[in-house]
Amino acid sequence: MISLETWLAFVAASIVLVVIPGPTITLVISYALAHGKRSAWATVPGVALGDFTALALSLAGLGALLATSALAFTILKFAGAAYLLYLGIRLWRSPVAPIEAEVAGIPASRSILLHLYVVTALNPKGILFFLAFLPQFLRADMPAAPQVAVLGGTFLVIATANAALYALLAGQMQAWLRGVGARRALNRVSGAMLVVLGGAMALARRSD
Repeated sequence: MISLETWLAFVAASIVLVVIPGPTITLVISYALAHGKRSAWATVPGVALGDFTALALSLAGLGALLATSALAFTILKFAGAAYLLYLGIRLWRSPVAPIEAEVAGIPASRSILLHLYVVTALNPKGILFFLAFLPQFLRADMPAAPQVAVLGGTFLVIATANAALYALLAGQMQAWLRGVGARRALNRVSGAMLVVLGGAMALARRSD
C-alpha cells in the first residue's frame, strides 16, 4: 500500500496544481458570481464527474494515445477549445437583469452541470496530466490498481473541494454585484476570459 509520506507528498502536489485557476475554475467562478452559492450544487458535481472521466479515459489508454498521436490530441484539443469559445461568446452576449428579476430564471442545474462536465472532460491537458502525474507516485514493486484507486480518489476529492471553495467564495461576492451594469461587466470579463482560455487551449501543444 502507499506509504503515508508518499500520500502526503501527492496531496501537497495536487493542492498546488488545482488551486491555479484554469478553464474549469473560471467557469465555476462565473456561475457563482452570476447565480450565487446555490450554483455550487451543479458546478461542483460537474467538475467531479469531468475529472473522473478524464482519469478514467487516461487509465483506459486515451492518455497514451494523446501522448503519441498528434491527430488525436489536435481533435480533442480543438473540440474543447471550440466549446470554451462558445461558452465565452454566449456569456458575453447574455442579457442581464437585476438579481431580483433573475431568481425565477436561473439556468437549469442540469445545463450548468453539463457545461462544467464537458469543459473539464474535454481538456486534453487534463487527461495527459493524469498520465504523467500519477505514475510518479506509484511503486513498481506493488500492484498498480490499488495505488491508482487511492491516488486517483484523493485527487478527485481535492479537485472537488477546490471547486466548491471557489464557488462558495465567489458566491459571497454576488451581493456586491447587484446592479445591472456591474453584472454586465462581469459577464463580459468572464466571457472574455473563457475566450482567451479557449484560444490558449487551441494553441496548446503536447509535451514531447
